[in-house]
Amino acid sequence: MTTIASDEVLAYDEAVQRFDPVLGLEVHVELSTRTKMFCGCSTVFGAEPNTQVCPVCLGLPGALPVVNAAAVESAIRIGLALGCTITPWGASRARTTSTPTCRRTSRRRSTTSRSRSTATSTSCSTTAGSYRVDIERAHMEEDTGKSLHVGGATGRIHGADHSLVDYNRAGIPLIEIVTRPFEGAGDRTPEVARAYVAALRDLLRALGVSDVRMEQGSLRCDANVSLRPRAATPQEQAQVPFGTRTETKNVNSLRSVERAVRYEICRQAARLSAGGSIVQETRHWQEGAGLTTSGRPKSDADDYRYFPEPDLVPVAPDAAEVERLRATLPEAPPLRRRRLQDAWGFSDLEMRDLVNAGATEARRADRRRRGVAGSGPQVVVRRA
Repeated sequence: MTTIASDEVLAYDEAVQRFDPVLGLEVHVELSTRTKMFCGCSTVFGAEPNTQVCPVCLGLPGALPVVNAAAVESAIRIGLALGCTITPWGASRARTTSTPTCRRTSRRRSTTSRSRSTATSTSCSTTAGSYRVDIERAHMEEDTGKSLHVGGATGRIHGADHSLVDYNRAGIPLIEIVTRPFEGAGDRTPEVARAYVAALRDLLRALGVSDVRMEQGSLRCDANVSLRPRAATPQEQAQVPFGTRTETKNVNSLRSVERAVRYEICRQAARLSAGGSIVQETRHWQEGAGLTTSGRPKSDADDYRYFPEPDLVPVAPDAAEVERLRATLPEAPPLRRRRLQDAWGFSDLEMRDLVNAGATEARRADRRRRGVAGSGPQVVVRRA
């Protein structure tokens, strides 16, 4: 049996004593629309490979895309629920990419949802307290095709005999939610990463815009981690520049998000302590081995060479339509849970069991059927 090579790691307690972790998270959310972003192909999960494709989502010459209105509405609702300002005019931009899709259209520079000048934030409660995570932006994209590497030990391209590509996923509407660099959590950084993704998952499920099934890839997290030396005081620490970051791609469970961030802290700390340097690169999380492995050098945004997509008209949401969508926002999940817990008189443990059993989800669905609207865009997660 082939084993995966492991880098040297430093004990976690020693790593966070020597270095201050800085975290950035990019969460990709597949929208649960019936058809793809620019064509009428089905988005049903699990179909036979390459059976849900057409000239548009394959990007063939002469194929003309048409924007999915339901996807745009979902994107606006996500932006509003996150407390973002909706961009009144946004042009589509394609980008150069090596991933298996023939068109990768992104609203990268003219985003559908952009945070206010005063940063919108997501509060994540952990066992050690509440942390604020600032949202940089939420923008629309389309998903890529899926590669399957055959014959290797890790399922990655290195060592594989050959590769297969399934384009069924190419073109599925996607929202990318990007945080600003998050610092100050210290040894709680991995726990904060998990709590943030959990809070975001709860919000997206409440909005009804995605099934957020991480095991199926409809919610995926890229974890950006860097380290900088510890300073004597918080004031001095704020003056220390961020270190070189790595991006661990497509982590698909809450537990793995926490483990991947923890491992990268230990790996980078060991390399820096030995006098080495960190390579800016993408890395892959190996669930079985509990470690990350090197992927490819990480490009900056300018290296993607974004260019205007001439076949798509700009999206300019009407202010009245934005307000109509704002009125459809549900009650925020933590506020709903707290209200129900107070009304029912349950303990934290009893309420946790009800949430795990899906009882609060059923009650929210009943409220939707009766046309009861909720309120409150903030995201809070409380750990019982």
